[in-house]
Amino acid sequence: MLLADGALGMILLVAWVYCIFDAITSDAPAVRNLPKGVWVVLVIILSDIGSLLWLVAGRPQGPARSLPDKGNTGIPAEYDRPGRAVAASPDDDAAFLASLRTRAERQRTQAVEEARRMRAAEDEAPPS
Repeated sequence: MLLADGALGMILLVAWVYCIFDAITSDAPAVRNLPKGVWVVLVIILSDIGSLLWLVAGRPQGPARSLPDKGNTGIPAEYDRPGRAVAASPDDDAAFLASLRTRAERQRTQAVEEARRMRAAEDEAPPS
């Protein structure tokens, strides 16, 4: 029985410490039902009950990111935070592909203009 009491005590202590750190580090606007400071005090003073209340009623709920049917947008995680990662392949980088399309269109326009100027110059040149 002593082993069970000790294990239960350790589990509650770990849960209490986790909830304290979770409450302190969570984003204040995302905390539910009470202000963040009140939750921190409740978790510290009412250790077991406060921890349970924090997990059930106060902890911010984040979107499910891993399941495709639970709001997965199809955007790779590295693109959620710009600057965190670079595409490994040029075919995976939408901005790079868009810049290629723009550059190709500009080159086509320049080639058409150059061909038009060449024809105009040939038409104006005196026959030899």
